[in-house]
Amino acid sequence: MREAIAEARKAEQLGEVPIGAIVVKDNMIVGRGYNLRETSFDATAHAEIIAIRQASESLGAWRLLDCTLYVTLEPCPMCAGAIVQSRVPTVVYGTVDPKAGCAGTLMNLLQEPRFNHRTEIITDILQPECALLLTDFFKQLRLRLKKPKPLQS
Repeated sequence: MREAIAEARKAEQLGEVPIGAIVVKDNMIVGRGYNLRETSFDATAHAEIIAIRQASESLGAWRLLDCTLYVTLEPCPMCAGAIVQSRVPTVVYGTVDPKAGCAGTLMNLLQEPRFNHRTEIITDILQPECALLLTDFFKQLRLRLKKPKPLQS
């Protein structure tokens, strides 16, 4: 999870929402990703999607069997769908997403019995640190938005 947090910090440096993800197979990182939605003008540029794409390329396979995805925030519906489609067997996440979490909070797409693949979920790993990344980011963002604009002559 510490590696996923390091990825989240890369997003933060770019002014992106600090979410990071890694894909691990046989104790080796095969994919890394962090949010790039604002930078790339791409709604699908979530940390998980980027890490899954990189892992698939690295392994030469779209099925990420025997892999574990670590992500700092509970996956959204799009990312949960990508996780199911790529057959990731285990997802480990840091903190819940009360607005879009689809690994148990709003719904559980990762363990939906009607799908042909279900994913084991491990939650709350380094939860305080993962949550603090997000709360600090949004606190700073609100402060920046609140600052009065300088008068122009």
